[in-house]
Amino acid sequence: SHAASFALLVYVSCWLKHREPACFLAAMLNSQPLGFYSPSQLVQDAQRHGVPVRAVDVMCSDWDCTMEEPEVPAMPAHADTRQAHRGHAHRGHAPPAGAELRAVRLGLCLVAGLATAAAQRIVEARAEAPFTSTEDLALRAELDAGDLKALASADALISLSGHRRQQVWDASALRRAPPLLKAAPVEEDWLELPAASEGTEVVFDYAATGLTLRRHPLALLREQLTPMKLQTAAQLRDLPSGRMVRACGLVVMRQQPQTAKGVVFVTLEDETGSVNVIVWKSLREQQRGELLHARLMAVYGVWQRDVESGGEVRHLIAKRLVDLTPLLGGLATQSREFH
Repeated sequence: SHAASFALLVYVSCWLKHREPACFLAAMLNSQPLGFYSPSQLVQDAQRHGVPVRAVDVMCSDWDCTMEEPEVPAMPAHADTRQAHRGHAHRGHAPPAGAELRAVRLGLCLVAGLATAAAQRIVEARAEAPFTSTEDLALRAELDAGDLKALASADALISLSGHRRQQVWDASALRRAPPLLKAAPVEEDWLELPAASEGTEVVFDYAATGLTLRRHPLALLREQLTPMKLQTAAQLRDLPSGRMVRACGLVVMRQQPQTAKGVVFVTLEDETGSVNVIVWKSLREQQRGELLHARLMAVYGVWQRDVESGGEVRHLIAKRLVDLTPLLGGLATQSREFH
């Protein structure tokens, strides 16, 4: 009975993911934390399959992730790089047959440090009238300094204040007003700050929401990784079985099932997909530090591809592990650990 119920669950999940990928993504994000996959992995997979994903924005987002129409207005040539990436699917991936390609708007639930009550006040105040400025948002939604800092850190004030540095500056000057002064505006001179680099923005994205809609961190490091002959998941995909290869990625999952006799399964993620790595017990004992603590890992090993199954079963048998975490700088990533 357990096998039958699990089979039905898998079938229904696969059907939904194929036919309604945007709805599937929104539902999975709204059900976090659960399962093996983090919000970052779910979003990246959806984008690779043609689903438009739009950033958290106080002018649009509800508490939960929601569905929106796919059409977005054309952007001016001078628009910021972040805007060019947010709300658009990755190029080169056609939508699944029969799927209605709606967009997913990320919800305020993903903003670290933002209370549910504060988010609800934002939604209720916006329903009365759109916000005209960050100050208007703070006054009408009765947000305190912590709420505003959380929203600015998550880049959720972009429609009101521009880029993240400007959001943080605007938010830092605002405090929840007493009832007598709730509607009183604050008159201050305008200070325009320069935008941060894309790498810095990605670091803040992960810290504030656990994911980014900008380029993947490995895409930003690719110029450093290529001279090391480290290949992407896409480059490895169709290589013949038995070839010696080098892979590198963020460590997003480690599994050590009790029935695996000491074998550890590691999932590496780069800008093109993921690589499943098998670490035998002997290597686990030799390189325990790299295996357990690396957040960015390079793996030297033997590529295995099951041709009889149509080439869909692929994994890398690790022979040596290298901890490249220092290349990440201040980027905070987390792997999911299963034992």
